[in-house]
Amino acid sequence: MNYLKKFKGQGEKLPAKSNINEIIFAWFGGFISIAIIGYLTKSYDNLLVMGSFGASCVLLYGFPKSPFSQPKNVVLGHIFSTFIGLIFFHFIGNEWWSMALALATAIAVMIATRTVHPPAGSNPLIVFLLSANWDYLIFPTLIGSIILVIVALFYNNLHKDRFYPEYWF
Repeated sequence: MNYLKKFKGQGEKLPAKSNINEIIFAWFGGFISIAIIGYLTKSYDNLLVMGSFGASCVLLYGFPKSPFSQPKNVVLGHIFSTFIGLIFFHFIGNEWWSMALALATAIAVMIATRTVHPPAGSNPLIVFLLSANWDYLIFPTLIGSIILVIVALFYNNLHKDRFYPEYWF
């Protein structure tokens, strides 16, 4: 019965509401990042868009102080998770259990390497759904995640009350 009581929660208060200026600032940050990545994808006929990048923008512009938003976590979290997805997909096979093992391994590796970036958790699943090749590690994963960090670096520091990043390594 104690187990089910945990479902009630701890009764903590909700986080403070964001003010409208912070919401608008985050909106523009996400827009600018994905607009740049989308433009570069169209202009150079090279895939730079990945579904998990939308969730990365939520962290980069909505919660830039979070450990999950720091450059090391964004880039390495995406790289490790995509690489693990590719290993499982190409060497183990396109099976439901292989996809589950890839995701679980990506979680463990991100935690062990202190590079947790929650949006990157979807990368092994994306690899399986797209039947991605090895070049997916470079385009869009590496190049796209670096672009996100560069845009976040310049954009977040335009705000008078923001300093990004909190740390590099």
